[in-house]
Amino acid sequence: MSASRPRAALAGVLGIALVFGAACGGSDGKKSANGLEQSEVRLGTMTVADTAPVQIALSKGLFKAEGLTVKTQVIQGGAAGIPLLKSGRLDFSFGNYVSLLTAGTKDPGFRPRIVADGFRSASKTHTLMVRGDSPYRTVKDLAGRKIGVNTKRNVSTMLVRAAAQPQGVAFDEDKNFVEIAPPAMEQALKSKSVDAVQAIEPFGTQMQKSMGARMVADLSAGEADGLPIAGYAATEKFVKKNPKTVAAFQRALQKAQGMAAGDRGLVQGILPTYAKGIDAAVAAGMSYGTYPTSIDTAALQRVADLMQRFQYVDKKIDVTSFVAPAP
Repeated sequence: MSASRPRAALAGVLGIALVFGAACGGSDGKKSANGLEQSEVRLGTMTVADTAPVQIALSKGLFKAEGLTVKTQVIQGGAAGIPLLKSGRLDFSFGNYVSLLTAGTKDPGFRPRIVADGFRSASKTHTLMVRGDSPYRTVKDLAGRKIGVNTKRNVSTMLVRAAAQPQGVAFDEDKNFVEIAPPAMEQALKSKSVDAVQAIEPFGTQMQKSMGARMVADLSAGEADGLPIAGYAATEKFVKKNPKTVAAFQRALQKAQGMAAGDRGLVQGILPTYAKGIDAAVAAGMSYGTYPTSIDTAALQRVADLMQRFQYVDKKIDVTSFVAPAP
């Protein structure tokens, strides 16, 4: 009995060692096989039309083909993703450029790098909506009123302010804007907790169909037409530490962006699978922007210049300093 116990114990130790060695060997093999510093990444995303390429990349296995497992986390807006990037709880995050550039300029502890362009505006992709029975007919009528936006001090508020400026109206970020998640904006209008909402597609079209909401302004018109709205970012630290992982993410997303740009039916089909309450009819009837496959720094500079005009930042931003290397 005493002799068998040591042998049994030794066998157990050897078994554990073999299992541990196999696990380590498997991990090393996987790492060398795909050449990535990190094969699993966490991505912050939103349930809006802008992020359709992420869903396409997931459903088509484009991330997998690059050796990546992508875990997604839904965020309310770009501003909500920033602290998650800073803390390392997210590796990448979709976010509007106003929030990213503002935080990167004003917060010395946050150094974002844009790894991919995500979405550019087109007619009616961003609108200012009111109830069907609302007395408000123009942006000017909404002076001093409450407007729902996904987050304050972001591209949504800037688009509203840009549309209001020619009408002689100035909106205050804290007094006039109320933060509401996009899927909850319809209820906010119905309950009259706000007078208007800055709707992002597909929710603008959804509100028109379901409650007769009315558009008082197309915020994607004029100087906002074709404006870069949002992209995908990581921290400078993550980009430097994981260049191969970042490049793999960029390649997969670039393919998905191209697929979305070339096949609207693909976007229409996938939208109802991740945007709560959005059906095929809304997806077919809504407005779509464009899905770029590369970063146009000249176009992105337009965003930075608008930010300076509306005092989101104190001085001119050179956007090239925020762009990560292309794959």
